[in-house]
Amino acid sequence: MRIFLIGFMGSGKTTLGSKLSKLMGYRFVDTDNYIEEKYNTTISDLFGNKGELEFREIERKAINELIKEEKIIISTGGGTPCFFDNMEKLNNNGITVYLKVDIKTIIQRVAISKKDRPLIAQKSNIELEDYIKDLLNKREKYYSKSNLTVEGISLRAEDLLLAIEGYKMYNN
Repeated sequence: MRIFLIGFMGSGKTTLGSKLSKLMGYRFVDTDNYIEEKYNTTISDLFGNKGELEFREIERKAINELIKEEKIIISTGGGTPCFFDNMEKLNNNGITVYLKVDIKTIIQRVAISKKDRPLIAQKSNIELEDYIKDLLNKREKYYSKSNLTVEGISLRAEDLLLAIEGYKMYNN
């Protein structure tokens, strides 16, 4: 089984995915880390040097490689489900879980790591809030295609596991 964690940057995909993988005994992969290791560079540098469209192609290639594995939890980049046929591919190859987090929480979380995120690195706090609101509204239509949507604030890995097991029980 494959579990894909999707959601906006700062929604907790990597943190929860890592904890969930330990509970389940699955391998955990953050696609951003996977890409950085494979290309021996940072996501910011890839984004800056190749542009968003080429980065999204690299991201799609990474997903295609990772879906060959079983017993894996994959934390996708925030934009991954929104490009090409990625969301359909994820849904067809595992359980997709949207970690839904409100805008205020996202802003608080990403402001801390802004310099590491290429889409927001140069934005002021006011620009950041407007940008996040706009981008989240655009991405919501993709995120909402997930098999399972869970409230991401204060979500424990144990509760996420229960939600996934419940989904599996009713959808087999």
